[in-house]
Amino acid sequence: MITATEKTLAEGRLAALSWGRDEAPTWLALHGWLDNAASFSRLAPLLVERLGIRVVAIDFAGHGLSRRHPDGIDYAIWDYIHDVLDALTSLGLERATLLGHSMGAGVSCLVAAALPERVEQLVLIDGIGTLFTPAEDTASQLRKGILGHRRRASPAPRYPDLDTAVAARVSGGVTPIDATTAEPLVRRNLDIEMHGACRLRTDGRLLRPSLVRFCPEQALALLGAVEAPVLLIEGDRGILAERDFAQRARSTVRHLTRHILPGGHHLHLEPSAVVAVADTISEQVGTRLAGETYG
Repeated sequence: MITATEKTLAEGRLAALSWGRDEAPTWLALHGWLDNAASFSRLAPLLVERLGIRVVAIDFAGHGLSRRHPDGIDYAIWDYIHDVLDALTSLGLERATLLGHSMGAGVSCLVAAALPERVEQLVLIDGIGTLFTPAEDTASQLRKGILGHRRRASPAPRYPDLDTAVAARVSGGVTPIDATTAEPLVRRNLDIEMHGACRLRTDGRLLRPSLVRFCPEQALALLGAVEAPVLLIEGDRGILAERDFAQRARSTVRHLTRHILPGGHHLHLEPSAVVAVADTISEQVGTRLAGETYG
């Protein structure tokens, strides 16, 4: 098994995991909300072995081992574009393939829409585009955001051991996840204290509601601006399926190839599903991902 090495990027601001030879073509991997670079710990070694690439997975700001934003600075979805650009600069890359899961898939789409010259292709896992708020709900979204930002922050959760922390993630996650799948994510998000106790290091401000979001028309317009070929891999128990916005999003992207595989939202990390994900990516990459669009 190809093992990961720890990296620091962006003058120490971002932490990352790297698999593969430094001189190999590099894919930048972007994780989901409240996850971290370990999201790719089972998929990346398979892709490195099969495709001869290097995979560098960053921890977004406030996640994993990366630094938090300074006090008074929010975590807006578009701010993560700077994490991507800073990582590319640190790696000496003008262009790269972006491998994104969930929120990371959304950030990948934003980068490809706004800065198409920086993106070779997109490989998206159970995510496409960003969350949105209908224009008529702008005031209520702003209210949620303001009240959430003014609420006093709670202390970071503390657990007696790793197993308890994993159980908390399994029972309290936004999307269903089992303990085996969650363990790498939880482990990287913890500070281990004396006697094995651990504390969650993820910035609690990530849980605050957004002050503003794109409206549906903006979200779709951004997807329509994506020029790069897109491979979208969905879990049949994931978050997209045939939901109205997912269908509209898929139909808006010009060069989309869609594959549905058995698995949940974290299918790229599920031991029973990750090989099929790697197989699908390996079969598709190297061709122009401009195949038939579904949905």
